[in-house]
Amino acid sequence: MEKELLIYVDGEYYPKSQAKVSVYDHGLLYGDGVFEGIRAYVGRVFRLEDHIDRLYRSAHTIMLEIPVPKEEMTEIVLETLRKNNLKDAYIRLVVTRGSGDLGLDPRKCPKATIIVITDTIRLHKGDPKENGITAILSWVKRDPVDATTHEIKSLNYLNSVMAKIEANMSGVDEAICLDKNGFVCEGVAENVFIVRDGEILTPPSCTGALPGITAASVAELARKLGYTVLEKNITPYELFNADEVFFTGTAAEIIPVREINKRVIGSGKPGAVTRKLMDGFSKMVQDPNEGTSINK
Repeated sequence: MEKELLIYVDGEYYPKSQAKVSVYDHGLLYGDGVFEGIRAYVGRVFRLEDHIDRLYRSAHTIMLEIPVPKEEMTEIVLETLRKNNLKDAYIRLVVTRGSGDLGLDPRKCPKATIIVITDTIRLHKGDPKENGITAILSWVKRDPVDATTHEIKSLNYLNSVMAKIEANMSGVDEAICLDKNGFVCEGVAENVFIVRDGEILTPPSCTGALPGITAASVAELARKLGYTVLEKNITPYELFNADEVFFTGTAAEIIPVREINKRVIGSGKPGAVTRKLMDGFSKMVQDPNEGTSINK
């Protein structure tokens, strides 16, 4: 029988089937917590320091005290990979407010809960990188920056779940959310880019979009390849009429979008710029200088 993956929970490692948190944990009761999705490639964790920094920024914003320093959190992630003998993996690092009572007051939660899951992830069937995916503009607006902004990578993902349900019911692969002013914000769990007249455009974080680590890595790569990359508000009109559209994210990496709301994007196939970026990103994630060795 295949050995179960081990899950880290508050200093202990449990088989996947036995890993648990309290039903009084405020992460479960109220979505009160933060998380990171991280990738390991060929024995190195891609931009782990950036992910750890963002986790602590998210926690600071919601006044959640993480009970270990960044250096120790880094080692917990690496040790979980080692214990599972994983060199290529998707990592889910979660910090909840911890166990409290049935009231909202976070002061009733004396200590945060830390969870590290190392596994694999697959978002779409078939070969989305080769064929592209379909999407819709969702009626679900992104939470604004003065509300539960997605600049915070929190456990409150109901906004995304509702948009994903709409995509499922519409028979497409993904949904794209607009901000409260009608500008393009992001996918349900991905940043979005368009290519227009050789330039690469992406919405600014002031729309409420998450400042994506993969998005920043792809923008950096694109500039090295000689492309102009700009952050600007993007209208649905500009999205429909883009030469190319693609998503970026830790789980998604880079995924071309071939159709949005039944409008074919460009040629209806992954474009030349997107393909060049996918090829460059595949090399980037395996660059020893871009990752933290699991066996450091």
